Amino acid sequence: MKITVITGSPRKHGNSFAMTEAFIQAAEQRGHSVQRFDAAFLKIGGCYACMTCYKTGKACSFDDDFNSIAPVILDADAVVFTMPVYWYSIPAQIKGVIDRLFSLVVGGKPVAGKKCALIACCEEEDLTVLDGVRIPMERTAALLKWEMVGEVLVPGVLNEGDIDRTDGCKQAAALVEKLA
Repeated sequence: MKITVITGSPRKHGNSFAMTEAFIQAAEQRGHSVQRFDAAFLKIGGCYACMTCYKTGKACSFDDDFNSIAPVILDADAVVFTMPVYWYSIPAQIKGVIDRLFSLVVGGKPVAGKKCALIACCEEEDLTVLDGVRIPMERTAALLKWEMVGEVLVPGVLNEGDIDRTDGCKQAAALVEKLA
């Protein structure tokens, strides 16, 4: 299986990165091909809703790093989004990627039928804080006709290493089984 992983954290040693690493390691051990994009370290702007998607041969007429992600998403069997919650919502670092998925729809690309999963964490102990990430991602999957096969949602982690006192990395590794 070809899996595309898109991360949304700017902290290379943060909690969502730790879960991402656990997921990728488990996926590769099971023989899956994984391509990872760390959105926080790429140049990706928001969608301009110009409706010129694929008019230049690329997903977006505004040429940035999203144009290198789009073909990999189209080629993938599964797409996994990983991120922390920022101010009760999706971090800006990954939101541009999510918004630009619009280009695949406008461009008439065959996006339906993929599997999708979410790995997310937040500082607060209240699991409903993750709704600001969970609900938009579930709706995104439904709109694109992707099957949301699983979610790893871990509350109560803020500082680097906090994830180690949870089973978040174990859950992330187990998520691979739901993609098969």
